[in-house]
Amino acid sequence: MLDTLLRCAAALVVFLTFPLIIGQTEHKVMAHMQGRLGPMYAGGFHGWAQLVADGVKFVQKEDIVPAEADRRVFQLAPAVSLLPYLFVLIVIPVGPNGFVGQAMDAGLFFVLAVTGIGVIGKLMAGWASANKFSLLGGLRTAAQLMSYELPMVLAAASVAMAAGTLSLPGIVDAFHWWWIPWQALGAFVFFTAGLAELQRPPFDMPVADSEIIFGAYTEYTGIRFAFFLLSEYAGILVISALTAVLFLGGWHGPMHDQLGWLWTILKTFALAFVVIWLRVTYPRLREDQLMRFAWTGLIPLALLQLALTGVVKVAIS
Repeated sequence: MLDTLLRCAAALVVFLTFPLIIGQTEHKVMAHMQGRLGPMYAGGFHGWAQLVADGVKFVQKEDIVPAEADRRVFQLAPAVSLLPYLFVLIVIPVGPNGFVGQAMDAGLFFVLAVTGIGVIGKLMAGWASANKFSLLGGLRTAAQLMSYELPMVLAAASVAMAAGTLSLPGIVDAFHWWWIPWQALGAFVFFTAGLAELQRPPFDMPVADSEIIFGAYTEYTGIRFAFFLLSEYAGILVISALTAVLFLGGWHGPMHDQLGWLWTILKTFALAFVVIWLRVTYPRLREDQLMRFAWTGLIPLALLQLALTGVVKVAIS
């Protein structure tokens, strides 16, 4: 019992700190890539206090609930959007020999099911705000999730078929380095679909701030708006960690497995950097381009990867 509580507490600490590190990194990387001077001043050296200043700004702002809003649903939506990522972090393995919050035989099925709950929070926010722009943003979020969930599940099914298990530690145990070229298409589909589910650029059409006024979050202020931003950074952490575990060998590296946790963290943050880099580099897709990319691009690639995995498995056996 004590061991379980300690593991859950460790997962909670990761949940409360790593997304903030990713947020701070995004500030600095964007400042360098786009020549922004603003994020480099707060606190002195390299603007180290920028994230703290942002936090203070959100806390001191007035928490406003629109008069026509469904008050209880409106207030609950940020928590519903954020908390699923905490439960997913508990089952993601960090290192060998049981270095995981809670190992589950059907861990892959669990994480795919729970990550989909976050969209309900965004739908709640859009519907409860009593604002047509918020409702439109919430509906676009739901449509995007349904389109990109299928290629994401197919890509994850491919690597599960290769490993012969739905257990996340089991998949990492079965990993071989030649899986990287073998499962490269699946990795691309999984990571790209994950970005789309997070509504990260270039897939941020549902929150397009200059077009539909920040989508489902339009009426949110202060700390509740900060929770939505935190859910985005927690989502980056979860998608990057899952991609590292499923397709890049998790804790496997050139050194001894005792340092496996370090490899998992390094791979996760390298992928998080790619997420930030894509935000700075690529323009936003239109709504029709976004849907076409899912149905005519990612799904055929995911099916091709699934067929390739089946052929190789039969050939090996």
